[in-house]
Amino acid sequence: MAHRKDRLAILVGGGPAPGINSVIGAATIRAALEGGEVLGIEDGFEWIMQGDIDHVTPLTIEATGRIHFQGGSCIGISRATPTEDPHQLETSVLALLRLGVSQLITIGGDTTAFAAMKLEECAAGRIRVVHVPKTIDNDLPLSPWVDTFGFQTARHLGVEIVKNLMVDARATARWYFVIVMGRRAGHLALGIGKAAGATLTLIAEEHGDERVRLRTLIDTLAGAVIKRLAHDRRDGVAVISEGLASALDPAELDDVHLGNGNGGVGEPGLGAMLRRRVAQRLRTFGLRTGIVAKDIGYELRCADPIPFDMEYARDLGYCAAGHLLEGGNAALISMEGGQLKPIPFKDLIDADTGRTRVRLVNVSSTRYAVAQRYMIRLEREDFDNPQELARLAAVCRLSIEEFRDEFAHVVAYHRPSPR
Repeated sequence: MAHRKDRLAILVGGGPAPGINSVIGAATIRAALEGGEVLGIEDGFEWIMQGDIDHVTPLTIEATGRIHFQGGSCIGISRATPTEDPHQLETSVLALLRLGVSQLITIGGDTTAFAAMKLEECAAGRIRVVHVPKTIDNDLPLSPWVDTFGFQTARHLGVEIVKNLMVDARATARWYFVIVMGRRAGHLALGIGKAAGATLTLIAEEHGDERVRLRTLIDTLAGAVIKRLAHDRRDGVAVISEGLASALDPAELDDVHLGNGNGGVGEPGLGAMLRRRVAQRLRTFGLRTGIVAKDIGYELRCADPIPFDMEYARDLGYCAAGHLLEGGNAALISMEGGQLKPIPFKDLIDADTGRTRVRLVNVSSTRYAVAQRYMIRLEREDFDNPQELARLAAVCRLSIEEFRDEFAHVVAYHRPSPR
């Protein structure tokens, strides 16, 4: 393949998210209309970090003009990252230079953003780099009101799944524990649970920086089941962020394996473990409740984007290519109020970790307060209301004081419900 100077390359890292092809198509079209040549780096960093330059795809207007409707990634994707080895960073830079690349657009989440920063630093002016934030976790450090692309499509489809599970739960008089992707942040779980009107949504951010006690998590879920029974409802749907698996105290898990994060949703056991432990807890009070654990995440990641993400991702792709063509470098590409907002790479770094900052759910916000208010779970007010407390205790065949001893601990961290 003949190489020319000033090639623009596009690379996708991390996991899939709806809208990737929209970014690729728009960036390709923008660059091609300026007379540039665009190259797709296949499978993220996987090959170039080994110095292999054979896995590339020329990108043209004709080839990419209609791909914005499609999910997935037309140039593949991988979680390979060169940041663990300085030699692999330099190898990646040299591979891109051998391909005639002088400008690079990376598309991905926090790990890929960090790789883009380190590669730009290693390139030392030889390659200009911008990053387009992509993740259904919505956890990159953008302004609070700005989502990462793919999040809204994932939430939309997740709500449809949960809505159907809510109907099934009502018809069959059972509970669903729905584990939702979100390695460290609960945005997707909260977005799905709140929009669908799920019975309750549990995210790690409720607990701040503290480890989550396993008993607290189990009793929060068991308490919600009991509260529903006290009001003559045997069904419910709890939406649970997979990030809680990492927040649990490992010392309490014994030999229970709760893989999560890049490997998959609660893989293989957060939902199954909670289903088993909550059922056991309820049986101690003579209560038998059907519980089904359901993981969702993979169903959402390669979906065709909804119009919001189609348009949003195309804007990001257009602006990413344009920023590079105008001499820009070392920036995350964001849109605010319909305007391009490049965020310098240096502003994305967490001073404590040296890695990309992670945006967590703000549990002090009105948005979270409204979600909490509509949840059905044990609250401080329940323990201050003699009639409600008597109802709850009666379900468990306990005295009021016995019920308080068993369950009052679950509201110790819980914020008072807003009025």
